[in-house]
Amino acid sequence: MKKLSIAAIILASLAIAGEAFIFATRKQDADEVHCRAIQAGYHIYAPPMPDTLSFCGERVPLNLYYVRESLDRELVSNMYYQSSTLFYIKRAVRFFPTIERVLREEKVPQDLKYLCVAESGLQCVTSSAGAVGYWQFMKTTGQKYGLEIGDDVDMRNHLEASTRAACRYLKDLKRRFGGWTEAAAAYNCGENGLGRRLDAQQQSSYYDLLLNQETQRYVFRILAIKLIMQNPTAYGYHVRRCDTYPELPTTEVELTGQNVDLVQFAADNGTSYKMLRSHNPWLTASTLKNKSNKTYKVRIPTKKGTEYNTIIRGKHDTTVIESI
Repeated sequence: MKKLSIAAIILASLAIAGEAFIFATRKQDADEVHCRAIQAGYHIYAPPMPDTLSFCGERVPLNLYYVRESLDRELVSNMYYQSSTLFYIKRAVRFFPTIERVLREEKVPQDLKYLCVAESGLQCVTSSAGAVGYWQFMKTTGQKYGLEIGDDVDMRNHLEASTRAACRYLKDLKRRFGGWTEAAAAYNCGENGLGRRLDAQQQSSYYDLLLNQETQRYVFRILAIKLIMQNPTAYGYHVRRCDTYPELPTTEVELTGQNVDLVQFAADNGTSYKMLRSHNPWLTASTLKNKSNKTYKVRIPTKKGTEYNTIIRGKHDTTVIESI
């Protein structure tokens, strides 16, 4: 009886071992098939690095390994942050025409539009530090450069007004630091902050400074955004013209008076409060107090300005965007 029990245990152990071997073999075969499928159908590419690069006409010293590797880091981050980068390209079709026009009028380089992308992603957003709008102005700086900021109006959310203010601020920064690259860095960390670091480290170039991590990466992020948006297909982005967000057809009307009910104002002008706020995000309350009795210009969507088929005249344009 005892011998039979031992034999049974041995047979059971062999059976278990056999099943384990078969399971392991099957798993190994399945893993091999899975790995071959990954290798055949999934590829992660290192982004192409340019031989030469400039920002606002200023040479980026890619011959320095730490400059090249810093740029590479931001290219990888933005190339593989697909949803955000895709939205940058889509929104740029709507917002870049206004930004580019103001940059020309203010006589500043067009590359600065990519600073706006880095700041806000071309959205009216508010940072944890309290910076607001497309160009992420703090309240004191925005007011210094002529932006009205109050309880019911915040011009940091006005695309043209905030772009013009940003241009003037950046021109002042360039006059102080001598270059657009340093102006961009100071836009991020503050002019006094950059000035102290330049003096303390006895340097004159952004690329040679040791900075806090955010500012250390900031200009390189702008450069990476520029490279991708100027040549989307090179970085894997195939965006058709019909996939983008076009400029919205609007008419301009005057808004005057005090304690204006904006819900009623919208209705009187053939639109909704939602559309009024959407086209004029600088209006921040349902009532315009307007204590100074100013006259504002607001944008109202045209009669068919909210209909997709009217807005997207090129709705069937499947041309892939080559550059933004």
